Amino acid sequence: MRIVCIADTHGRHHGLEIPDGDILIHAGDISGQGSPDEITDFLRWFSALPHEHKVFVSGNHDWLFEREPEYAATLIPAGVTYLQDSGCDIAGLKIWGSPVTPAFYDWAFNRGRGEEIRKHWQLIPPGTDIVVSHGPASGIMDRSLQGKPQGCADLLQRLGEVQPRLHVCGHIHSGYGKASLNGTIMVNASICNEAYYPSNAPLVVEL
Repeated sequence: MRIVCIADTHGRHHGLEIPDGDILIHAGDISGQGSPDEITDFLRWFSALPHEHKVFVSGNHDWLFEREPEYAATLIPAGVTYLQDSGCDIAGLKIWGSPVTPAFYDWAFNRGRGEEIRKHWQLIPPGTDIVVSHGPASGIMDRSLQGKPQGCADLLQRLGEVQPRLHVCGHIHSGYGKASLNGTIMVNASICNEAYYPSNAPLVVEL
């Protein structure tokens, strides 16, 4: 199964070269400010891509999904799966996703570190193959351009308990890349750099 991973396109999706694959995953921040026009434009582009399965979570910039979730849901086209503290099964792979991140400049889906955010990660079911979260786990491709770690310790703990085959995130643009953690492939698929320029390529994982 060929998994194509992207994140943090921030409205700069047009013109991106997306590799072929079986599942296309976007780990959030599809927009700049989460307006209906931005969300609609992204979803039209996303749904038109040739990948058989398309999955995404929103991110801290995608305000519409937090402020008007029912309306946002009506914009999602057939063939696209949106995950918000929820999961799906695709071709035998169990995928679970969430947009929440530790508090970060008072953006969408911010949660306090500790108990407030921990309850979201506890929803990840045992046996999950792929976890998609907007933000990274603590210490894994989570350092800002200034070198400050931004990842979530409670997410790291839950990933260690569940041991998925793949974790896909974004959020911290400077953390772009791949790593490994106790057998889990870790991907920060941020397309945009810190200047919000789409300078990074999609990352592909074979499962």
